[in-house]
Amino acid sequence: MKFETLCVHPTIDIEDKYGAITTPIYQSATFVHENLDNNFKYSYSRLSNPTRSHLETLVAKLEEGVSSTAFSTGMAAITCVFKLFKSNDHFICSSDLYGGALRLFRTLKEDNYEFDFVDTGNLKLVESKIKNNTKAIYIETPSNPLMNVTDIYEISKLCNKYNLLLIVDNTFLTPYFQKPLTLGADIVIHSGTKYLGGHNDTLAGFVVTKDEKLAEDIIYYAKTIGACLSPFDSFLIERGIKTLPLRMKQINDSALKIAKYLKELPCIKKVNYVGLETNPGYLVNKKQSSGFGGMISISVESEQLAKKILTNIKIFKYAESLGGVDSLITYPMYQTHADLPIEERLAKGIDECFLRLSIGIEDPSDLISDLKEAIYG
Repeated sequence: MKFETLCVHPTIDIEDKYGAITTPIYQSATFVHENLDNNFKYSYSRLSNPTRSHLETLVAKLEEGVSSTAFSTGMAAITCVFKLFKSNDHFICSSDLYGGALRLFRTLKEDNYEFDFVDTGNLKLVESKIKNNTKAIYIETPSNPLMNVTDIYEISKLCNKYNLLLIVDNTFLTPYFQKPLTLGADIVIHSGTKYLGGHNDTLAGFVVTKDEKLAEDIIYYAKTIGACLSPFDSFLIERGIKTLPLRMKQINDSALKIAKYLKELPCIKKVNYVGLETNPGYLVNKKQSSGFGGMISISVESEQLAKKILTNIKIFKYAESLGGVDSLITYPMYQTHADLPIEERLAKGIDECFLRLSIGIEDPSDLISDLKEAIYG
């Protein structure tokens, strides 16, 4: 079955005797046991719920994994993954990551988890950081917010050589454009809040695995931590997935047009978009993905221009998120990466002139006109 069809018709049986077209919302905290001998699949919604189970099976199919676990947020998903490890374990991570992940890793350092943050596009550098206590490599590709690209397959070969787990955050490209498990990753993470939900109306996170033992461990920690996705939020995310291919096609096409427009403006000093042939990760991304996604970051000529854009935009909205039908602009130094120590933030180029754009499904000509008016108006 093709991906587009699977999003709408996941062919998953659910216990509904009325023939509902959409997955019913089992808004129940607990479930009745008929007698002492019956071991029911559902007993308590923190452990499992029919609506959430339906969504989890769908996401596992889309990522071509054996199991998916749904969480209340993307950060809850990442936190659960790191419950697989223990104090004094060592991890190699992409140097450019979502600020919330970096904040979590700083707290884990307090519990004696060890981290090295490197350019994971540099395989020799990554290998040089592997130690006896290294347990996993954690990457975002493309990364947030610099849009750096890591070769998933080549990193997976390193992981196999040294018996490490490869964890990939696939939020930006989604399984529509990129399937890390098929390229050698062991665990895929999503902020389902973003493209999977796609409407900026709910929070969610996912962990997908290709190994049954890993899946069992994730499920155990998930029910222990208790940050499970609610039945209604599960319904909203599944509803969003039905239009995922349509949205990603439109977003991808629009983002490429907008990135090319911005690249020609003298006041824009740098455009980071993996769909531009000048992007250092263009060829790797093209090899392992079928699209470029909707995320663009730019460095403008001055702090005054950055603030002028944020003040003057009308169709774009100044807001901290991404992946929805609405186009958004984020100021990372004050929002997503505000908790990063200033020296680290500046070293990455995340300064007063740096903006991140999430392209929505609006007509790209309107979005370009909005940016033009905000810059020159």
